[in-house]
Amino acid sequence: MAMAERVRSGAAVVGVGVGLAYGRHPVLADASFAVPAGAVTSLVGPNGAGKSSLLNAMVGLLALRRGELRVLDTDPERARRRVAYVLQAAKVNEQLPLTVREVVTMGRFAERGPFRRLRPADRAAVDDAIERLEIGPLVNRHVDELSGGQRQRVFVAQGLAQQGELLLLDEPVTGLDVVSRHRILEVVATERAAGRTVVMTTHDLSEAADTDHVLLLAGRVVAQGAPAEVLTAEHLGAAYGGRLLRLADGAVLLDDPHHHAPGHDHTVCDDDDEPGHPTG
Repeated sequence: MAMAERVRSGAAVVGVGVGLAYGRHPVLADASFAVPAGAVTSLVGPNGAGKSSLLNAMVGLLALRRGELRVLDTDPERARRRVAYVLQAAKVNEQLPLTVREVVTMGRFAERGPFRRLRPADRAAVDDAIERLEIGPLVNRHVDELSGGQRQRVFVAQGLAQQGELLLLDEPVTGLDVVSRHRILEVVATERAAGRTVVMTTHDLSEAADTDHVLLLAGRVVAQGAPAEVLTAEHLGAAYGGRLLRLADGAVLLDDPHHHAPGHDHTVCDDDDEPGHPTG
């Protein structure tokens, strides 16, 4: 399918032959894909698969080595003001000398810049984001005083305050407490219901199975489409190799000790090649 045809078909992000690298180290090769608009897409794959790098490319922070990438029907740099990018809290400096309200307010900088006075509409966007992530009691506290889950909710609120058409989330619930995890996933569902596009990286296949669309990466695009079509033993085996175990009941178990969410010892998806077992 040609680039123009994919954009017209309702894709929020389209890549054709995309190649990404850091210096001489390639991280993604010849990747062609489409991210549907108004849906939640999960990027899954082993460590080093190119998930975070692809998010960086979508927001214009990592230049393409080859291929073409269109975001909201334009190039990533031009789309940047319309895209909200939320990093994993663990990747952000914990010693930020800022209060929670100040951090969330920074979400309006893409629209207003850091020095222009906020309008009532800007303040309303900030207040709404704070309310949705249930961080009102924390607004006057400094970010370095918060738990990991609280910090992550603050950064997701910052992304919501930007009111972008496309929301990019880098492992938004990895390692979080139950309350923060539930609140953030509820926000993701609400954004989808409002017609916005969400792309999130995750190492949890059960999370990916609950999204609308999955892009399975392993330095390339292994598979893409509905979760039941992508999260199969064949595709997961191609992406993860020996880190997969096939159980007697036909399920596939991924044992990745570096990326277990609280209360999750393993991540399981059903093998749709086995008759009598549901897919997903």
